[in-house]
Amino acid sequence: MNAIQQLRTLGQSLWLDQITRDLLDDGTLAKYIRDLGITGLTSNPTIFDGAISGGGAYDADIVKFTRAGKSLEEIFLDLELADLRRAADLFRPAHDATNGIDGWVSLELSPLLAEDTKGSIAAAERIYKAAGRQNLFIKIPGTPAGVPAIEEAIYRGVPVNVTLLFSREQYVAVAEAYLRGIERRLKAGRDPRVASVASLFVSRWDKAIEKTAPENLRNRLGIAIGQRTYRAYRELLASARWKTLADAGAMPQRLLWASTGTKDPKAPDTLYVDALAAPDTINTLPEKTLHAAADHANIAGPMATDESYSERTLAEFAAAGIDVNAIAEQLQREGAEAFVKSWNGLMQRIADKGGAFGQKKSA
Repeated sequence: MNAIQQLRTLGQSLWLDQITRDLLDDGTLAKYIRDLGITGLTSNPTIFDGAISGGGAYDADIVKFTRAGKSLEEIFLDLELADLRRAADLFRPAHDATNGIDGWVSLELSPLLAEDTKGSIAAAERIYKAAGRQNLFIKIPGTPAGVPAIEEAIYRGVPVNVTLLFSREQYVAVAEAYLRGIERRLKAGRDPRVASVASLFVSRWDKAIEKTAPENLRNRLGIAIGQRTYRAYRELLASARWKTLADAGAMPQRLLWASTGTKDPKAPDTLYVDALAAPDTINTLPEKTLHAAADHANIAGPMATDESYSERTLAEFAAAGIDVNAIAEQLQREGAEAFVKSWNGLMQRIADKGGAFGQKKSA
């Protein structure tokens, strides 16, 4: 049994942290589904910026939409929805086979809405309806402004991928928002089956402290935070509050490992695949990490849920003067800022491609 099969047998889903039109057109995504057991994918403005800048696959559509007078944001939404609908259709068999637990694709709201709770709610509902695919998550950041938007989106029946989570405390806040949304649906007589995942970013922890942590603590913080958060996740699923909702037909909000490509060239390229093997979770893998995992990941067994490793490790970081609570807030803030930067770059790239066409026509 290879590592991919081990993870699937253990109860972990593997999703691709990538989408491009070329992956769809040349059959690569279908091959990953068939041969590597990929059952979903995620996207964000950075991923699409790379996809659009990496070739000419989107140029004709950008030209068409520019000539039609659409705004830059409208053009991008049309481009990403076209790709994500195709991907959602490829994952629909997995979605149906798991009764909606698996087989999802994710679309990120504009990061310019990160501090706009009402705007996020309206956009999430509008875009989900426009997508026309039931297996499409709307990504909303788990920031203080995002938490009420997550609750309201769930209440309105919009599936949500909560993004930009970096700590147990941030996870618990959005998990409770999900529970409140489902509880409100039940109280209103609505179907409690609204899917959600909570995405904890892992490798950015180790990148953030690579220059300040002692050598013996390198590449250990992200895993420790993941283990601590996973324990909170299991505790929630064992709670009387959740069991009441589950008995009423609600779906669990699964924990998703995000940012699991190894950043340190000295560390194993499957570091976060090996360490975060855990039942009832999802690991979203960049293409490079997916191929590495299929080739040589070393899955020793399911991740431990006791406190011994994670809390001992976190105590070592505290003794070294590293404040994980402050870093968690910093990482979430920097993550939101990075998405805004990617978004602005993406809008400029679309404008440049549309403008370049006009210049050629008028020459």
